[in-house]
Amino acid sequence: MTSSELAREAWPRRIMRRLSRMMGPKGVFLEGFIEHPVMVGSIIPSSRFTIAKMLAPVKWDECKVFVEYGPGVGTFCRPVLNRLRRDGQLIVIDTNPLYIDYLRATITDSRFSAVLGSAADVEEIVRAHGRDHADYVLSGLPFSTLPDGVGPAIAAATHRVLRPGGAFLVYQFSAKARDFMARHFNRIDSSFELFNILPCKLFWGWKDTAADA
Repeated sequence: MTSSELAREAWPRRIMRRLSRMMGPKGVFLEGFIEHPVMVGSIIPSSRFTIAKMLAPVKWDECKVFVEYGPGVGTFCRPVLNRLRRDGQLIVIDTNPLYIDYLRATITDSRFSAVLGSAADVEEIVRAHGRDHADYVLSGLPFSTLPDGVGPAIAAATHRVLRPGGAFLVYQFSAKARDFMARHFNRIDSSFELFNILPCKLFWGWKDTAADA
C-alpha cells in the first residue's frame, strides 16, 4: 500500500477521532466501541440506575481494593471513588489504550490506577500494586463475544484474586457471564435493570468462605 493510500485510509479515522473529542466522554466511549466492538459491551456508557444497583451490595467500609475490568471512560470509576474509603485503591484494567490514556488524563485521584492489560492477568496486576487480593471486582466486559478461552480464564483468575467475603460484580446484556461464574462461585445473586440502554442483567458472585477459596 502506497503512502497516499495509507493517508486516505487514515483520513476517516482522524475525522472520527476529532468528532469524538468534540462529543466529550460519550464520544470517546463511542470511538472505543467502533475500534474494538468485540471488547466493548455497549455503544454508550451504563445508566446511573445500573451504577447504583450494581454497587449497592458493596460494603464500602470493608473495601480497600476495588478492581474494574473494562472501565471505558470512567462511568463507574467516579461513583466508586466517591464511595471508596480514603485509604482504598481503585485499579482499572483495559486492553484499549484510548480508554487508559483518557482515564489517566482525566482522573487525578491518588487512589486511582489505570492499567493497560488483560483482566486475565488481574492477579499479577494486583500484586504489582502492592496488594495480595481484591475485595471486589467489577466487570462490564462482553463475555459472550470475547475470544475463546478468555472468558473462563478471567472468571477463574477473578475468583483466585478475591478475598473470602468479596464479590465479582458483573453487568451484561446476556447471561453468558453467569455460566463462567458458576464454575467458581457457589452463590450468585442476580437482578435486572430496565433503565439502561440496552436493559441489562446484573450478577454478584460471592466468595463466601475460606473453604470456597
